[in-house]
Amino acid sequence: MTATGPRRGGQSETAGWADDPGISVERPATIWDAVPPISPRSEREAEFYSLEDGEMLLNLGPQHPSTHGVLRVVAKIRGETVVDLDPVIGYLHRGVEKICEQSDYHMCLSQVDPLDYISALHNEWAPVMAFEKLFDVRVPRRAEFIRVLVAELNRIYSHNLYMGWLALDIGGLTPVLYSFIERDEIVEMLAALTGQRILFNYFRVGGVNWDLNPEFLSRLADWMSHALAQVEANTTLINENEILVKRTKGLGVIDGKTALALNMTGPNLRATGVPFDVRRAHPFSIYPELEFDVPVREEGDTYARYLVRVDEIKQSIRIIDQVINEMPDGPVMAKMPWKITPRPGRAWAAIESPRGLYGCYAMSDGTNRPYRMRIHDPSFNNLQSLQPLSENVMIQDAIAVLASLDPVMGGVDK
Repeated sequence: MTATGPRRGGQSETAGWADDPGISVERPATIWDAVPPISPRSEREAEFYSLEDGEMLLNLGPQHPSTHGVLRVVAKIRGETVVDLDPVIGYLHRGVEKICEQSDYHMCLSQVDPLDYISALHNEWAPVMAFEKLFDVRVPRRAEFIRVLVAELNRIYSHNLYMGWLALDIGGLTPVLYSFIERDEIVEMLAALTGQRILFNYFRVGGVNWDLNPEFLSRLADWMSHALAQVEANTTLINENEILVKRTKGLGVIDGKTALALNMTGPNLRATGVPFDVRRAHPFSIYPELEFDVPVREEGDTYARYLVRVDEIKQSIRIIDQVINEMPDGPVMAKMPWKITPRPGRAWAAIESPRGLYGCYAMSDGTNRPYRMRIHDPSFNNLQSLQPLSENVMIQDAIAVLASLDPVMGGVDK
């Protein structure tokens, strides 16, 4: 029994069928295997691409719909069960860190916005803090309040989209529509302040671009009047869905010790019982003055990772309420020359982004451009846990585990 098909250039390839070497299969060259066309570069690669009887490789991606960016996942499966899994990254690589090293300190802030394009304001905050350490700049108090206000709004909008993406990757459409309703309301609010809907480019070395305006404050007041009620409506839609709860509880379990060994941070780490939050562990800005809890869950599964983010939305609303009531008067920008040349040195700054510890390491050689700049993105570290979390689960459940980690591939690839 032979399967025939044309090959490019009129040639054909004949291979034996693994279950019966006596049967040859001729296949066209337009079928691309998941196996790299090069010799294994490591023991891990050699082990992964060696198949035992009954195993096959399944290529998932690179594509947008189920992978939160351009991610390719090669799964080794037996039947419909994942035996092993290998994330393949690099499809969004633009060399942002090197671009920043060829830009002045002001231009760097527009280059980092697209990395984690769901939380652009947090992308700007870590580099701004690192640069301010190099310049020895004191940020006006009102600017610090505004930074916390808009960053927590960005956190809420990111976590709302997460809730929708998780449900969508499991097969539910309605929750993502609810999530975008909330997201669009916050985005329009931030656009009224920053002038942009996604890549806000609002933070500046020494403060923020401009002060709060009446349109932003009006939209913020309207949103705060129903924010908690909207959160409850969105979560009820998911929490009372028997299928979603059964598919996420007990799926992709990881303990705190393993999560720390994998350098996980953010909600994914706190879902394992480790209460690490940069806002509390290494306080920055005005967070030490604010009252809020660090949500923690003990289960370490997909459902726990979802619940931690729901709790964080409520805490962010609590923070925003305090910031609005305690907002001081004053300038929003320190006095800075347009061409800034810090003294030679190096600085590190880290914040708590929606996905975890987001850091920036900057080195100055005394010119108006950073000599070296490196970004620590939490999605990169969280993504490496996908392999141990997905062993011995069904293919469709591996997609749910990936969604629960909430990676954004722009930050992974940089």
